[in-house]
Amino acid sequence: MKIGFITSGGDCQSLNAAMRGVAKTLYRYDSKTEILGITDGYRGLIYGEAQKMKQSDFSGILTQGGTIIGTSRQPFKEMGLPGENGIDKVKAMKENYKKWGLDCLVILGGNGTQKTANLLSGEGLNVVSLPKTIDNDLWGTDMTFGFHSAVGVATEAIDNIHSTATSHGRVFIVEIMGHKTGWMTLYAGVSGGADVILIPEIPYDINKVAKAIKERNKAGKRFSIIAVAEGAISKEDAQLKKKELKKKREKYPSVSYEIADKLSQLVEREVRIAIPGHTQRGGAPNYYDRILATRFGVKAAELIINKDYGKLVTLNGDKIDAVPLCDIAGKLKTIPADYEMISQAKEIGVCFGD
Repeated sequence: MKIGFITSGGDCQSLNAAMRGVAKTLYRYDSKTEILGITDGYRGLIYGEAQKMKQSDFSGILTQGGTIIGTSRQPFKEMGLPGENGIDKVKAMKENYKKWGLDCLVILGGNGTQKTANLLSGEGLNVVSLPKTIDNDLWGTDMTFGFHSAVGVATEAIDNIHSTATSHGRVFIVEIMGHKTGWMTLYAGVSGGADVILIPEIPYDINKVAKAIKERNKAGKRFSIIAVAEGAISKEDAQLKKKELKKKREKYPSVSYEIADKLSQLVEREVRIAIPGHTQRGGAPNYYDRILATRFGVKAAELIINKDYGKLVTLNGDKIDAVPLCDIAGKLKTIPADYEMISQAKEIGVCFGD
């Protein structure tokens, strides 16, 4: 067999662990298996850039962050547009797949990546994909690899802010990745002991956030920690059209600065901002992601061996399974309104601004 590996979109912890799981399983099934590492995501497939991998390349990478074959963002909405020198991207990907003599593409990525994977599957290429994203917002799987490791980094950031917030009696806003969903912010906020958690799924009222902080002050608690998702939105802004919202937000570097500006006028505390940013994607994967990515990789290899293509490997409960790409591509997994963790967080006094 000849297999092509693609890691696409934002990097995260356990991409290497997942590829290792696929490769080791395939090599055990057929020691003559050939693997091509396609360079820098779909870009490599479009422009014919790849490298032949050796079995030794997959040794010692279980704990290594990032991706050994590189990645890039190739937005799905631009796949139909001409690339460099007017190249037809979809046509080029199909031609390179055939030129390299591939039997299957193993594609690791998030929502945009899975849309393109489904497109290629529909064009007749054999595809098996794995759910990679720190946002945990892929439809069809309970969990994506990279999520738990990134939550760990975000939680540590909140932990570290506590001491300085306590010492100075400040309100600290910790901005956590997540433009469209609040999975990371919810998990990191609860595990880090945030007093306020603001996520895209629950539009907030800034006055209610201020009220929660004032109540803490009255109770003798000199500091407050607010975990804010990048895509958090106020109730007023939630009513705006996309263009109106984009224009309004040009005033601030990010939503955290807008919240800080408004809160500083409502509470008698100094308000500061901490943004861990891309550190949330970096570093070694934690034990959970190493195990999950390995299990995903083994399942992907089994699908390839059985020629069961056009599937996304998934986790349901504790069972590793697979679903058709056409059933999940383009669907976003947001936090349900009745998600138990939200109600439980409210029971211990966490404010969601609603």
